[in-house]
Amino acid sequence: MHSTVRLTLITLALGLSACTVQQPYERPEPPIERVPPQQPGPVVKPLPGGQPGTQPSKPAAIPKPMPRTSASFAPPPGGASHWDPKLGVYVLEKQPNTFYRQRTYYRFDNGWSWSLSPNGPWQETDSSGVPGGLGRAFAQ
Repeated sequence: MHSTVRLTLITLALGLSACTVQQPYERPEPPIERVPPQQPGPVVKPLPGGQPGTQPSKPAAIPKPMPRTSASFAPPPGGASHWDPKLGVYVLEKQPNTFYRQRTYYRFDNGWSWSLSPNGPWQETDSSGVPGGLGRAFAQ
């Protein structure tokens, strides 16, 4: 019993002594940023009736670049392509009117065909056999 109490007291004393040795952490104060006073600008008086004479122009919209990949579909293996979100497929860059999605290639040549390889063999299908955005884009 005495050895347990003695061990507890020693442990407690060592633990508390560690608290007294370390300096408390003080967060450094951020530097004060001095901002020069602003000069007053021109005074704009509203037109009678409370309506402004001109509307402020909106900044020109910067076109977004086309995404190279889809968040949902993997790109075709080994082929240079880019994702077309309107069509919902990858567009193969070196093969005209050839597309890819979910391990299937689609080709339009006066009608639709599909294949498991970009080199064929190609099986004929109609627009119901291709992804919806692709079928609508080439609707005749």
